[in-house]
Amino acid sequence: MTEDFTRLSDLDGPGEARSNVAELARLFPDAVVDGTVDLDVLRDLLGESGSPAGAEGFGLRWPGMSDARRLSTIPATMTLLPKPEESVAWESTKNIVIEGDNLEVLRLLRRAYTNSVDVIYIDPPYNTGNDFVYNDTINASSAEHETSAGLRDVDGILQVGAGSDRAGERRTGGSSHSKWLSMMYPRLLVAHHLLKETGVAIVAIDDTEHARLKLLLDRVFGAENFAANAVWQGSGKNDSRFTSGGLDYMLIYAKNKRLLVENDIRWKEPKRGYDLVVAAAERAWSASGGDSAVATQEFRKWWRSNPDTEKGLTNYSEIDDAGRAYRRSDLRSPNPRPNLQYEILHPVTRQPIQMHPNGWAYSRERMDALLAEGRILFGRDHTQTASYKRYLHETADQSIRPTVNQDRANASDAVASLLGPGVFDYPKDTGVIGRWVNAVCGGRRDAIVLDFFAGSGSTGHAVMELNASDGGTRRYVLVQLDEPIQKPGYETIAAITRERLRRAGEQIANSRHHEAEPMDCGFRSYRLADSNVRPWDGSGELDLLSAVDNLVAGRTTDDLLVEVMLRLGIDLVTPVGTREVAGSALYSVAGTLYAFFGTDVDVAAADQVAKAIVGWRDDEPVDSDITVVVRDTGFADSSAKLNLAEALKQAGINTFRSI
Repeated sequence: MTEDFTRLSDLDGPGEARSNVAELARLFPDAVVDGTVDLDVLRDLLGESGSPAGAEGFGLRWPGMSDARRLSTIPATMTLLPKPEESVAWESTKNIVIEGDNLEVLRLLRRAYTNSVDVIYIDPPYNTGNDFVYNDTINASSAEHETSAGLRDVDGILQVGAGSDRAGERRTGGSSHSKWLSMMYPRLLVAHHLLKETGVAIVAIDDTEHARLKLLLDRVFGAENFAANAVWQGSGKNDSRFTSGGLDYMLIYAKNKRLLVENDIRWKEPKRGYDLVVAAAERAWSASGGDSAVATQEFRKWWRSNPDTEKGLTNYSEIDDAGRAYRRSDLRSPNPRPNLQYEILHPVTRQPIQMHPNGWAYSRERMDALLAEGRILFGRDHTQTASYKRYLHETADQSIRPTVNQDRANASDAVASLLGPGVFDYPKDTGVIGRWVNAVCGGRRDAIVLDFFAGSGSTGHAVMELNASDGGTRRYVLVQLDEPIQKPGYETIAAITRERLRRAGEQIANSRHHEAEPMDCGFRSYRLADSNVRPWDGSGELDLLSAVDNLVAGRTTDDLLVEVMLRLGIDLVTPVGTREVAGSALYSVAGTLYAFFGTDVDVAAADQVAKAIVGWRDDEPVDSDITVVVRDTGFADSSAKLNLAEALKQAGINTFRSI
């Protein structure tokens, strides 16, 4: 009798159909019988919240919607192949670039990155009428769409509505919208799993699909989690018939908006020109010789040069005796409050100063503290009211503005300077992406940022620029389809993505001060491929017993380790150690996973492997459970497999898996 090593293909992941049923069984055991959900029972248990079958409801609908939804629940069947030769700083980097269809990649990442991502930024295809390069199996042809939509009868005859000269355009348009929505829907559903509860998704779009995308995001995230509709005004066209155009949008959703409110999360950004004002105040103070009146005069002289700053900063026009720039702020209460109506004596006349009828802005206790700090400014006598002294350094940030005025030519020029002219058209602006990523993260510097429509890699570039500006350790995960492209030196857009990140990382690293802390300017490259284990049976389950050697020709044990990490839900950049044992590599993944993929392992070799694992565990102990994964067909006989399991159990290691 052989020891049972549970196959990785038998494990379920979050969001997959089997785990969804298991979760329902946990919550409503009466509604799940033998792994099948009784929808009538489930509706009864949900009470008035359970809609009857066939009930009409409000929301976006389109032909192919149900099929698209089911795509999000299918377990991943492929794997990622590590490509160190395409990477930069493979051993140390935490950034990831993946080439391949993003739906399957998202399904692969779901186990390791569920509830892990802080920000999703995507700039998906805008559905301009061109053929889709994302060709999921359920995306309908025009004829299939027309049948689903009731435009064709049972014999396939097109029912277009006699006399309508626009029927053809409507049919084509409806098919296009349905196909685009069916492409976006499963990807957004899986991406929703990856976001933290405090996470935020930013989706760029133009006018063509803006309305439908808003309804789609309402469905995926919940309308109650809509946060903002930012508008990006680029350069318009003066010869346009109606408006100059040039608009893009960013629809922004929180995964749990209520939680952001409870945690008092506020989206802030630096005030435009703030650094200019600070520098001007410092110059004025330095030139004044420590005289606040002279410094204020010099400062106001600089303001008259009309510097390009946020309008509100112009109020900071005085410098005090400590060289600090400040403004005078109103001290009146916005509403009548009896408890805020009290006397304040002028420091010279010792008479009560003029008070607004509503009273003061602060309580008596707070006002006394401000007086002691010198934060209350008085007029020449008690006939004038007082004001609050608000320092410039206290107002560096402001609530982020929902409008962006930025010519897109700047982004094109930046990419051209890195890669040469004409390599990639219409890239996104790294400054705009970085601004919004930083804001929705609340300024957190260790965020994980995901972009699964990576294009030229603008999001990764923006993350590196943010880290360079504030010393952050933000990470990016980029996914780009292996879409062919007719550009000299580049076979796919993904190749452009990687090359841009290489050059941008090198440029940023070289521009930093030699004493600056090292930063991550590298990335790990992976490519989507069929599983390392063969063959497939077409249902997504691996047939692991069909051959003695179940590894695809040309694949390595490093390739197999990545597949194991994905199926066990381990971050791809988790540290991995390697030791040679019994003629093959023994891997330790952060001390919590040991993997050995050797073949023809007999009893003696199994004993060596067990001793090596236990010794390594004892040398580098961890506080969590340990899992051991072996190759399913790697043992010479059942005795060797049993020997390995028993030796590990005696050492307190009880979790075994096979692939």
